[in-house]
Amino acid sequence: MALLQISEPGMAPAPHQRRLAVGIDLGTTNSLVAAVRSGVAEVLRDADGHALLPSVVRYLEDGSVQIGRKAQAAQASDPQNTIVSVKRFMGRSVEDAGNDHTGHVFADSTAADASGGVAPGMLRLRTVQGDISPIEVSAQILAKLRQLGEDVLGDDLVGAVITVPAYFDDAQRQATKDAARLAGLNVLRLLNEPTAAAIAYGLDNASEGIYAVYDLGGGTFDISILRLSRGVFEVIATGGDTALGGDDFDTAVYDWLVAEAKLSGLSAYDVRTLRVAVRQAREQLSDDAEVGIQASLANGTAVSVRLTRERFDQLVQPLVQRTLSTVRRALRDADLTAQDVKGVVMVGGATRTPVVRESVGRLLGSEPLIDLNPDEVVALGAAMQANLLAGNSAPGEDWLLLDVLPLSLGLETMGGLVERVIPRNTTIPVARAQEFTTFKDGQTAMAIHVVQGERELVSDCRSLARFELRNIPPMVAGAARIKVTFQVDADGMLAVTAREESTGVEASITVKPSYGLSDEEVAGMLAEGMQSADADMRARNLREQQVEARRLDEAVSAALLADGDLLDSGERARVDASLQSLREIAAGEDTDAIRTAISALSHETEHFAARRMDRSIRAALTGRKLDELA
Repeated sequence: MALLQISEPGMAPAPHQRRLAVGIDLGTTNSLVAAVRSGVAEVLRDADGHALLPSVVRYLEDGSVQIGRKAQAAQASDPQNTIVSVKRFMGRSVEDAGNDHTGHVFADSTAADASGGVAPGMLRLRTVQGDISPIEVSAQILAKLRQLGEDVLGDDLVGAVITVPAYFDDAQRQATKDAARLAGLNVLRLLNEPTAAAIAYGLDNASEGIYAVYDLGGGTFDISILRLSRGVFEVIATGGDTALGGDDFDTAVYDWLVAEAKLSGLSAYDVRTLRVAVRQAREQLSDDAEVGIQASLANGTAVSVRLTRERFDQLVQPLVQRTLSTVRRALRDADLTAQDVKGVVMVGGATRTPVVRESVGRLLGSEPLIDLNPDEVVALGAAMQANLLAGNSAPGEDWLLLDVLPLSLGLETMGGLVERVIPRNTTIPVARAQEFTTFKDGQTAMAIHVVQGERELVSDCRSLARFELRNIPPMVAGAARIKVTFQVDADGMLAVTAREESTGVEASITVKPSYGLSDEEVAGMLAEGMQSADADMRARNLREQQVEARRLDEAVSAALLADGDLLDSGERARVDASLQSLREIAAGEDTDAIRTAISALSHETEHFAARRMDRSIRAALTGRKLDELA
């Protein structure tokens, strides 16, 4: 008699057979890979026992590539061909990258690269092997981590969960996915870094309540406010800056060093040499009260400067305060106070800086949680999520992730106004629909302009995509029903669909911008939205009144053209005068005056509207008998 082997759907048929998946923290300074082994998440180490892989790639003349420590050791001697902090360039243009202090040479992409997924306008980094995209550099790092995972685990991987900053926009997330594809990885999920840290802490400590996850890495900063309960990780609010991290701390010290030592005319070699020395000093100041910074420049000049922790704290205090301002804003968004926060989890290597921990502790009134290694906690949480998605969880081990959208999504409406369809901090994945209509009689097409941001006017927000819905049946203005649906998936990627309800005519677009939001726009959108709330509302009111004035102008003009004979000369003169006055006032910026002019014209045309209605009724009844109307 044959026996059937029984297994749960999606699970391996035998207890010893598991579908291998890993969690990857693709970091600005260092990257690492972790996996769940024997029921415990652990960071995987290379043959030399190293867990952290420096996120550095060097391109050599012979066509070969160095990744990790070998590349890091050569960064001062070969700065142009040694790419560091590439995460800051993902999904960015040359203009977005701004002032770079690492010796990189930038070049614009002039054509789409199908193999690398690079869209025109995205920056490239000039090397001896040609212009390389940040996506290709990141793919080298990810491929190295994939190989490490397969070497340690002894089998091929079914997929990976890759973490990204919570404030990464669509372009940066898409660039990360493209890099993974080039590295031969199947992306099971893009997971926000603070949420990954919450998984690691929440499951390990089995603790419930409100937590803040303060994530300050080498190049990015995120703050997330989460509600943890058994089995549920709910992100209530998020904030951040995709251009703020340990690299910026180094820049502050570097600028001070150059001024202190009175240096000028520095070469790319000198810049990278000094920055390496500055980073070592910053890390040493986490333990020591004073350090010496020594370096030898290309021209033989020896640089030697002493830096105290007190002076360092003064140099980086503006950067620390920027992070604290974002924390306060996230608490306001969550409708919470610092007293409501049970604990704050510190994530990222830059949180080892004493002034950071002290400042965060003072703000939130509790000692930061540092139970887990801040360099490893994100990868550990990603590994737990990867193990779950691969179908390896035991009964009762499932949990639910409820992440949020960092910035509002909406459409441009008449007058250049923004109609928000999905507000920021909405839980994702999410689908929201809203109905719109036509503005003019007989309108057969509608332009759909998708925007992102917190301001009231389109000109103050970021344009994401444009597409058109055509073949709308000609109807009177306002009769058509256009249903626009926004869908944001679990990775934070957006798709928009527009559909005319009576005919089923449909158009759609998946939003994949060429490089996305600029650093200043991402960091400042929420701040600008709050600081400019009053001004934005006044501007919105003005645009609404101008649109209403235009609509009334067109309606009255059309009525005069059709039935102007219903007015005597005096009445016509008064209507024409009111109409001309409205046109002149609507061209200005006095909201109250426009509202008054609209009211005046409406009052002046009331009797005209009544006569037109009478004429229409008489025309409908002409030549018909009473019994036909019964």
